[in-house]
Amino acid sequence: MLIDTHSHLFDEAFETDRPETIRRAKEAGIGRILSPAIDSSSHEALFALCRTWPGYCLPMMGLHPTSVNDLPNWRDELELVKRYLSDPPAGAFCAVGEVGLDLYWDKNHLREQTEALEKQIEWSLEYDLPLAIHTRDAWPEMVALLEKYRGTSIRGVMHAFAESEETYLRVKECGDFLFGIGGTVTFKKSILAETLPRMSLDDLVLETDSPYLTPVPYRGKRNESSYLTFIRDRVAALMARTPEEVERCTTENARRMFGC
Repeated sequence: MLIDTHSHLFDEAFETDRPETIRRAKEAGIGRILSPAIDSSSHEALFALCRTWPGYCLPMMGLHPTSVNDLPNWRDELELVKRYLSDPPAGAFCAVGEVGLDLYWDKNHLREQTEALEKQIEWSLEYDLPLAIHTRDAWPEMVALLEKYRGTSIRGVMHAFAESEETYLRVKECGDFLFGIGGTVTFKKSILAETLPRMSLDDLVLETDSPYLTPVPYRGKRNESSYLTFIRDRVAALMARTPEEVERCTTENARRMFGC
């Protein structure tokens, strides 16, 4: 069994064929699909997904860093996250996410994004939940922030990880972190071709981030959970392991971290 640890299956991109997408995922051996929250504009779609396929589609709850940029009332959104964490409306949440830092689109909101992330880290500690952490064009800032929590019980997954061995090792020193490997690993110029052989399979989980980051051979088209097998196979090739080893170990890692 494979676990897709990060999929936006509630996205409008799946509006016309969501049941068929889930059928293809099950046929491909995907045993769980974990879905992060973004902000209140998509909460109902997330909850509906997880109510329709309970035990198969599992929700997270958090506020995405780009929503901090885009929403003037982002602190109200953050309070909504806290209320949902204290009283889950669609079954228990498997993580606090998607949270993080993103300076790709706008570098002027680092202070606000940091405030939101630190609050959500504190809630993850309070509710004993892992984090699903998004980082884009903000790795030095992210590592510096995580280092402040060294020695606590902080844990989670560095979503869409595609960085250097140095970054991998520095994050590992900060807490109990796994690294989400997605479609980027199949790209010709991916740094993961260099980094993955230096990583431990015990530190990895697999993800699609669907409908985004579609792996080769479907790059340029909509991504979906059934394509996780292409990611598994590329990880296996780069790490000189069998696909079965990668599948078994990453599934065990996901189960340990997310309780699924």
